[in-house]
Amino acid sequence: MEASLKASEDRLTKILLAVAGLLFVGVIALGAYFLGRESAPASTAPASTSSAPVSTEFDYDVLNQIRSLLDRYYVKPDNLDDSSLFEAAVNGMLGILDDYGTFYMDPRTVRLDTTVSGAFEGIGVTISEQSGEIVIVAPIKGTPAEKAGLNTGDVIIAVDGEPTKGWKAEEAQLRIRGQRGTPVAITIRHPDNTQQVYNLTRATVEVPSVTTTPPSGALKDASGADVSDIGYVAISSFSVRTAQELEKAVKEQVDKGVKGLIVDLRYNGGGLRDTAISSTDLFLDSGLIVVQEDRDGTRTEFNAKRGDPTGGMPIVVVQNKYSASAAEIVAAALRDNGRAIIVGETSYGKGTVNQSERLANGGALFVSVAHWLTPLGVKIDHVGVLPDVEVQLSDEDIDLRRDAQLMRAVDELRKRTAK
Repeated sequence: MEASLKASEDRLTKILLAVAGLLFVGVIALGAYFLGRESAPASTAPASTSSAPVSTEFDYDVLNQIRSLLDRYYVKPDNLDDSSLFEAAVNGMLGILDDYGTFYMDPRTVRLDTTVSGAFEGIGVTISEQSGEIVIVAPIKGTPAEKAGLNTGDVIIAVDGEPTKGWKAEEAQLRIRGQRGTPVAITIRHPDNTQQVYNLTRATVEVPSVTTTPPSGALKDASGADVSDIGYVAISSFSVRTAQELEKAVKEQVDKGVKGLIVDLRYNGGGLRDTAISSTDLFLDSGLIVVQEDRDGTRTEFNAKRGDPTGGMPIVVVQNKYSASAAEIVAAALRDNGRAIIVGETSYGKGTVNQSERLANGGALFVSVAHWLTPLGVKIDHVGVLPDVEVQLSDEDIDLRRDAQLMRAVDELRKRTAK
């Protein structure tokens, strides 16, 4: 009995060791399983001890064999979920590249993503999952949800008659969104516990990427006093409409007679390179904005054109560790051209130009196709853009909801406008 058990354990140990090694070296090939190839039967021949050179050609069928062996022997068969194994294989492969800009986006995320287009089709609400319920954070202005009277704090308890209990926010978004012109019934529980069914028609919803309202609702200095002589614009992402939105917002601030401008890029994960360039160009009359270096070393320069609606007024850029990619292009270009100083934290450090390719399963692969350099020729990938004035939010700042970074930006602008 013991000999039989030990033989079984030895066999399982060898199999699992083989699986671990093959997954590390050839994780990319699990995709072959999902292309519908048949598995080759496991060989019963003893392992070869030959010193013959190992082939550099990877046999994708080996991953089919691994999957078959896992099905046959793995002690926790409930863990063998096809979707999870596939995504783990893809993400494992891309993770080895150590490149922020090359990544896989699953079909569900592709459907929900609005970073590039700045729009989606639905009813126009931002939602979150709170204590197991789907709660409306806010309706988007001018959308079917706002026009119908949905409000912050309303709870979505059903979509087309199906209860939302147990749903995550992503699932609720997928159920609520759909082709414009199609109907959807949303059952709402209001804060006073009354319930109402809203029969809405989906529409194209544009998501603004620029706002002139600070996070706290009003711009304040370090003493807590309201600030009216300094303008504020925040850019959440760089979509196809961002430059136009930004130009309009900046002109509104200038028309108010402000003496300086804060450009808030915190939590901006990036977006379109060309939009970042045109947004930066709004603040420059001349100068180099960014340099793109392709895989063969070829460099392409992007320069500013004349036209600055601010008239050259002082600018302070605010960034944090979540400011990335296109946001870093803007921050570095304005600083390197002497148009702005940067307040906050070192940015994320994603300095690559990416190309997206749709996949057969509805997902997408984003591939880094070039590096970009700041006007001073600095690569920031995995390094980030350093601030001129470092300000990190303390635990006390967070507890008191005190935006020390924005307050410091106000102080730095006042120093510059006083000169």
